[in-house]
Amino acid sequence: MFLVGAAATLATVAPLFLGTDPLPSVFYAVCMLMGAGFLVAAAGVIRSALAQRRQVAAASSPSAPSAT
Repeated sequence: MFLVGAAATLATVAPLFLGTDPLPSVFYAVCMLMGAGFLVAAAGVIRSALAQRRQVAAASSPSAPSAT
């Protein structure tokens, strides 16, 4: 998603530098995918960090004493 949004952003900015006509409004809407892709990636990093923290906490917590 991020790469598609980044490409659309470059495509919408390019006419400003090239002196051509602006692209249709659809390209501006597709630019929003860059932000959405960044949010999805950030959410994945946070979920992974929390899962790793839980795994480390579970491994380091003392186990219940066994009755033998």
